[in-house]
Amino acid sequence: MGLILAGDAADIYEGIKGAPIVSPHGHCDPAWFAKDQPFSDPAELLVIPDHYVFRMLYSQGIPMEALGVGVPPEERDPRAIFHLFASHWHLFLGTPSQLWIEYVLRETLRCDLPLDGETADAIYDHIDAWLADPANRPRALFDRFGIEVLATTDAALDPLLHHQTIAASDWTGRVVPTFRPDVLLNPNMTGWAQEVRALGRQTGEDTTSYPGFLAALRARRAAFKALGATATDHAIEVPQTVWLDTPAAAFEALLWGDMTHADAFHGHMLIEMAQMSLDDGLVMQLHAGSRRNTNHSVFQQFGADKGADIPIATNWVQGLEPLLNRVGNDPRLTLILFTLDETTYARELAPMAGHWPCLRIGPPWWFHDSAAGIARYLDQVVETAGYHNLAGFNDDTRAFLSIPARHDLWRRAVAQHLAAQMERGYFGRSTADEIAQLLAIDLARKTYRLG
Repeated sequence: MGLILAGDAADIYEGIKGAPIVSPHGHCDPAWFAKDQPFSDPAELLVIPDHYVFRMLYSQGIPMEALGVGVPPEERDPRAIFHLFASHWHLFLGTPSQLWIEYVLRETLRCDLPLDGETADAIYDHIDAWLADPANRPRALFDRFGIEVLATTDAALDPLLHHQTIAASDWTGRVVPTFRPDVLLNPNMTGWAQEVRALGRQTGEDTTSYPGFLAALRARRAAFKALGATATDHAIEVPQTVWLDTPAAAFEALLWGDMTHADAFHGHMLIEMAQMSLDDGLVMQLHAGSRRNTNHSVFQQFGADKGADIPIATNWVQGLEPLLNRVGNDPRLTLILFTLDETTYARELAPMAGHWPCLRIGPPWWFHDSAAGIARYLDQVVETAGYHNLAGFNDDTRAFLSIPARHDLWRRAVAQHLAAQMERGYFGRSTADEIAQLLAIDLARKTYRLG
């Protein structure tokens, strides 16, 4: 049933539960909507791509391979994978995965059977039949979910062919790319120099020179924007920005393999991205506070994004000071901050967003995208930043079917928060309804310039 509401909270929720879904940041595959082919099988739908699922099972000693992770599709047994998942469903009790998956089973897949080892085969067959129905292909589901807009996240060198296919089709669904240039900005990433050269070949710019490198980045941003992009996205372990007086010298040394100024150059390029946003209007997102791939053997065997990315402490005030003092007073820039370090909500992010014109606070992310995490977030940021310095909600998911579930949980948690604010006497019902609409869709539309 999810987060159960009563009284004013239930009434506030009723006013926003059917609102359109604005999904301005996530990791769905644009090929789903370009090709509009059926999803392959229940295991591929609910288990194999979901790091929330397989990290929990791995923590209990279940091998990744048994869950289909890192196994070629032709070598998988999807029914066995799904049965293994269902047999261990008790491990997810109390987690947001429980709420999301139960919502998907009940509301989307129309399956009321309890999930366990005994029902696994019956549920698998139910989902398999559901997937075979043309009414449940990606474009039809997009429309049925009431999605107003969905943004994918795409590498800077992605040719965006799937987005071009969507744009050229007669389907009216709005799927837009997001510019993710991490591998071009951070010289510490594997293959940086090769990627810089590939950028030059793609754009026709001389990326062996720093001015040519910047021109090529602007060209790629323009290509993304031409296909509807409204934002860029940047993943950083800790917030660290630097303004270099001689960035060209650092860039040329890095291309020759001298890594002395690699961290400083990355921090400098984040400021360059912010300055480019002043020119082209792309909203800038910073996701910070995750130490990536901490399980080295899992990373070596299975690659990135396999459940071993762990939150770490961050320092936003000092880390962003060079960027903010260069461009932070310009309201043309919108910079959305996401953190995995909840200790910074009240201490740093809320006071910062409550002052700098460019800053907005992103919703709870990753480990904190839960009923309790949302409650902690609103409790800590609203008092100092208010509601209008927040970015609304985004689901940030790779699991397409979970999008309605995640937005529903957010809307329930928002209703619960606003009912508590009413009980404290901060405002009345009509104001609560207005704020609910803001938090459900309007702030996301405004912040990401999706109007």
